[in-house]
Amino acid sequence: MSSAEKKYAMDAPRVEVQEAGLEAGSSQNAVQNADDALLAQLGYKSEFKRHITLVESFAVVLSILTPLTSVTVTFPFPLVAGGHVGMVFGWIIPCVLTMSVAASIAEMTSAMPTSGGLYYFAARLAPPRWAPLACWITGWANVTGQVVLMCSSDYLTAQVIVTALSVGSDGAINLSLGATYGITLALLFSHGVVCSSATGVLARINVVYVIISVGTCIALAISLLVCSGDQRVSASTAFTMFENNTGWANEGWAFLLSFYAPMWCMVGYDSAAHLSEETTGAARVAPIAIVTAVGTASLLGWLLYIAISFATASVPHLLATDFPIPAGQLYLDVLGKRGMLAVWSILIVVLYASGAAQGVDASRVIFAFSRDNALPGSEWWKKVHPYTNTPVNAVWLVMALCAVLAVLGFSTSALNSLAGASIIALYVSYATPIVLKLTTGRKTFQPGPFSLGKWSAPVNVIAVGWTCFITVLFVFPSGRNPTAETMNYSIVVLLAVFAFAGLSWIFSARRWFEGPVRTIAPDDTAADGTSEVKEKENALSEE
Repeated sequence: MSSAEKKYAMDAPRVEVQEAGLEAGSSQNAVQNADDALLAQLGYKSEFKRHITLVESFAVVLSILTPLTSVTVTFPFPLVAGGHVGMVFGWIIPCVLTMSVAASIAEMTSAMPTSGGLYYFAARLAPPRWAPLACWITGWANVTGQVVLMCSSDYLTAQVIVTALSVGSDGAINLSLGATYGITLALLFSHGVVCSSATGVLARINVVYVIISVGTCIALAISLLVCSGDQRVSASTAFTMFENNTGWANEGWAFLLSFYAPMWCMVGYDSAAHLSEETTGAARVAPIAIVTAVGTASLLGWLLYIAISFATASVPHLLATDFPIPAGQLYLDVLGKRGMLAVWSILIVVLYASGAAQGVDASRVIFAFSRDNALPGSEWWKKVHPYTNTPVNAVWLVMALCAVLAVLGFSTSALNSLAGASIIALYVSYATPIVLKLTTGRKTFQPGPFSLGKWSAPVNVIAVGWTCFITVLFVFPSGRNPTAETMNYSIVVLLAVFAFAGLSWIFSARRWFEGPVRTIAPDDTAADGTSEVKEKENALSEE
């Protein structure tokens, strides 16, 4: 590849095709032609089929956020850190602030809808001299967070299955950690098969799963309120009773620890950006999917937590349960064995769908970063299967890495620290391009159809401030006087990742990594001598 072809993708000539295929009444072919022309303008040749619609993009993001499962599995955090107050207000406050991050990412996605997403944004918004380094750091943070999140998702699904078997057998079946790991491997293998399928199939499946998830979330909230009967607490208790079981003397700090629950949910919404090259009308659809999915997950999760707060008659009783997931005890107490198992069965289905969506997201990040030659073996991972038009090799790399990481499940502290580190890594990758947009990219950023307008800078500032706050929060141990077993090792994991990325940059990557690499040069021509970008414009005019 010539040096001219290795120029950053963001150096492509500006072609005003973004709006051309997005006007009301435009045909699907016109919209897809506009998408491909915009992608060519950004420096990449279209390699996927654009099967994803707005509904399907929204469904993929919501499948990853999945408020039903997020509330159920994160219940221990507010239970310990604030009790009823932690459940109600410890959820909605972080969700509102997280919307600033989601809106900021949505705005950048609209302007630059590529599979690379955040690391591409960072490269384009950074000064040319520092663009490769910004791209390198953001990319590695995002890849790390995406893969670890996938591992955590499937290990959690395995734990839910183990809990269901224990309840269903009245305690006769209690599987070991080894068996849980085996179930995780089976889930990863099945997800590898599913995620290798055509994108259109996966998108339509997610719509069905989202309908099930949202319907169950609403039904569960109503059932908890109705079936709790005389055990239901008063509104005063549900909204104002504060119980500090963290071990920290400062109750304000204890309440902040309840923020862990929503932040474990509010990750992965950048998936719409990573799937933008497979989305029709990506410049509009992807950002709308991000914002609406985050808003929907926030509202549904809050309503479910309010219902749970009313149904929780005794916080100490739930803390004393032998279940690995205390919400199982609550559902059993309020809904009975059959009701609890019904919810748990749907929970497993929804978790499985969430894992599939996360697997697709992680594989697209691997594909995009490999397309820019940033990963070892990039030539292999950036291949697209000719039949399914999906990066099958990248999918199986994700599953293999998760299988290795899942070994940490034999240590609860290590696995929780790894999951916490993934959230920090993802938010570092979220915040980096936002900071660059506020500083060096302030005058060069050109918004797409989805724009925050005059509110862009204030929203970006809130997003950066919130990210800094939760990064500090997530490296603290959840309880006072931590031991080797209860210590939060997130900082160790993060330092290891950034040390690797930093040292590899200093000793190697700075000599060869140039940031986003064109797969289509500005002067690339079609068989008839017409430039590919010009060919897209001609197609639009013919429509």
